[in-house]
Amino acid sequence: MKKTRRVPLSIPLLLWCLLTIVISHAGQAAPPVEPASAGGKAPKTAPASVSAVEYSQKGADTCIKCHDVDSEYPVFDIFKTKHAMKADSRTPFAGLQCEACHGPGVKGMASMEEAQKAGSHVGKVRPGEKRPPILNFGVKSDEPVETQNRMCLQCHEDDNHIAWWGSAHEKGEVACANCHTIHTAHDPVLDKVTQPEVCYKCHLKERAEFFKPSNHPVRFGQMDCSDCHASHGTGTSTLLIRPTLNETCYTCHADKRGPFLWEHPPASEDCTLCHTPHGSIHPALLTKRPPLLCQQCHSQIGHPSVAFTTQGLPNANPSGFLLAGSCMNCHSQVHGSNHPSGVKLMR
Repeated sequence: MKKTRRVPLSIPLLLWCLLTIVISHAGQAAPPVEPASAGGKAPKTAPASVSAVEYSQKGADTCIKCHDVDSEYPVFDIFKTKHAMKADSRTPFAGLQCEACHGPGVKGMASMEEAQKAGSHVGKVRPGEKRPPILNFGVKSDEPVETQNRMCLQCHEDDNHIAWWGSAHEKGEVACANCHTIHTAHDPVLDKVTQPEVCYKCHLKERAEFFKPSNHPVRFGQMDCSDCHASHGTGTSTLLIRPTLNETCYTCHADKRGPFLWEHPPASEDCTLCHTPHGSIHPALLTKRPPLLCQQCHSQIGHPSVAFTTQGLPNANPSGFLLAGSCMNCHSQVHGSNHPSGVKLMR
């Protein structure tokens, strides 16, 4: 019969003692993490007391107590916008909500009680006293334009806005909130019908030109300023959506692009040599009426140059062909011709 080897009593007793020590230490809390020194790395998470002091405890619920529908600055419509989509981690309401853009309402106070006593933006203020401001936006804001735009560009500095730096609007110190309205269900500058009115606040000359007899149909809602201009910056001085003026015009007027067998040099070089883009008192957005427009380049000597009713002008060759359509009565293909016999742009 095989004998069984007996384990000494001291070994189980030792294992039992070690297990007791491990269980007793498992329930103890971990020691607090000390802040890193100046030369070390900062903690990954801030203490809970800091977030309670720096930001409102209830987030947007703290703000809407005052900024309701009857307030001077109502904010309820922001809940109808993309900024208030809490399920989207890219939006402000997925984090600090209103204070993600406007900054902490009780910053710099030692406690929430001290913040209320000192009259912070979210605290109580005495009757007749003005509530201390936080970071505000728009034309009435006291904050520098650079500070306002920096808050927007923290999220919106993507491919569509990368050209903002150095653009005409950035150099002109235009704030994002001067054009965009955030606390509204529909931002007017993003609507084809209402966008021009936003641009007209600064571009008064262009507004007047759109009311001339011949114009691009901007004021009729058929197109808007952003169909030709990129307000957030491009490589052109006039913020055109294409690298050149002609390429911008060709986005709608593709039939004028060519290539043509017989080209009209001004048309292929620069559309504004003959046309003004916003509005004109002459038909077809022309800068002048023919034949005066054509005679800026073409000599009138030896060619019908004035209307037949004109008499007594030196070197003039009156002709009935200059009535009505003027030069285009014969030279109809002014942008270019692909006809084998169209060297004079007559067919």
